[in-house]
Amino acid sequence: MAENMISRSRVVAVLSIMVLLCLTGNNNFVPVAEAIWLTIPSSGTKCVSEEIQNNVVVLADYHVIDDANPQHPSAISARVTSPYGSNLHHNENVTVGRFAFTTSEAGNYMACFWLNSNQQQSAGTTLSLDWRIGITAKDWESVAKKEKIEARFLISLFLLRLEMVLRIMHFSTFLL
Repeated sequence: MAENMISRSRVVAVLSIMVLLCLTGNNNFVPVAEAIWLTIPSSGTKCVSEEIQNNVVVLADYHVIDDANPQHPSAISARVTSPYGSNLHHNENVTVGRFAFTTSEAGNYMACFWLNSNQQQSAGTTLSLDWRIGITAKDWESVAKKEKIEARFLISLFLLRLEMVLRIMHFSTFLL
């Protein structure tokens, strides 16, 4: 009986700490990705991939960074494919782009970038890629603005986000 009460108090203490950390904005429990910079070679392709489960929201923004010529950066092409090779996004001769989709199958989703053949350079080009998956893909502030939510109701929106984080944590413990 005493052991059961001790283990319950430990669970309550751990959950309280986790909720407190989430409320203070420290969301290290959910993987959050910052934008990455890729160097696209002058000839060839640079690809990144991510293992993503079924029915997950994916959102990405990318843009070419050219310190030498910021007014006219090099144009690139981009292609995003599903695990079974379906084309989800294809864009040619651009300096900025965005793709968004909800996954329909679990597996490796791949985004590939390359320089256009008429603009190949000896040094290559730098690309900034901000790839967000799942809960991190949602822009909570714009959701609140679009729904015209008053300040006092932002707390309920935050609690909804917290609930989603806790569900992800709960699901992740089963995968361990």
